[in-house]
Amino acid sequence: MSSELRTRTIVGLGLIAMAVGALVFGGFVFWMLLSIAGVLMMGEWGMLTGASSDQRKMAMYAVSVPLAILCPVAAGVSWLGFGLMMASFFFVLITSRAIKLALGILYICLPVMALLFLRGQAPDSHGLLLAFWALGLVWATDIGAYFAGRSIGGPKLAPRVSPSKTWSGLGGGVLAALLTGFLLYRFADLPIQLAAASGLLAVAAQLGDLLESAMKRRAGVKDSSNLLPGHGGVMDRLDGVVAAAPLAALLYLVLAGA
Repeated sequence: MSSELRTRTIVGLGLIAMAVGALVFGGFVFWMLLSIAGVLMMGEWGMLTGASSDQRKMAMYAVSVPLAILCPVAAGVSWLGFGLMMASFFFVLITSRAIKLALGILYICLPVMALLFLRGQAPDSHGLLLAFWALGLVWATDIGAYFAGRSIGGPKLAPRVSPSKTWSGLGGGVLAALLTGFLLYRFADLPIQLAAASGLLAVAAQLGDLLESAMKRRAGVKDSSNLLPGHGGVMDRLDGVVAAAPLAALLYLVLAGA
């Protein structure tokens, strides 16, 4: 095993262990991990949108306000948190006059709110299952897309944005997500409606990946940052989650009758 692959594997396993641990603990620990990731992502988003150093710092401070109020010992997931998110969005927009930079507030806060909402569902085991469903399907999609794309190949999905992605990879990702959803239904009592809708999360995750790929291509960079050795930046690891998490929360509200 090369040193680069070894580093990538060690960091990857560490990230998975940290995410699973925070997910299981829930509450303050889960919120803290999501908030730290959110602030770091705001800095990366600013870099990809061409914001100046001062603008990026200002946006990172701004996004920390709604993230802070989402803490379980504060207001948690509430209309106050949503209001502060919108206030932070307009604050960054007015002070920077950069709509792309301001959109980063929504890009970060909406998935954080969605994941905290799902994890906070009672009983605790139900919330854990729902949050794991939202995150696990993204992981399953990435794995299914990787192996299907490499073994089958075929027409490119979006060659101008991400030359490595194929339609077969998308199909493999959707199938892997559906399989994961129905396994969670069979062995963990995930509502059948959500299991059947799991393929939609796979499509959303791939769209989130393509969005970040387009931003990196426009910025002329390979990764959103070099924060995570062998993996790039936080956005590189969570681009699929950003798109899938809000959809997962919406599907739960609509299909499972929350």
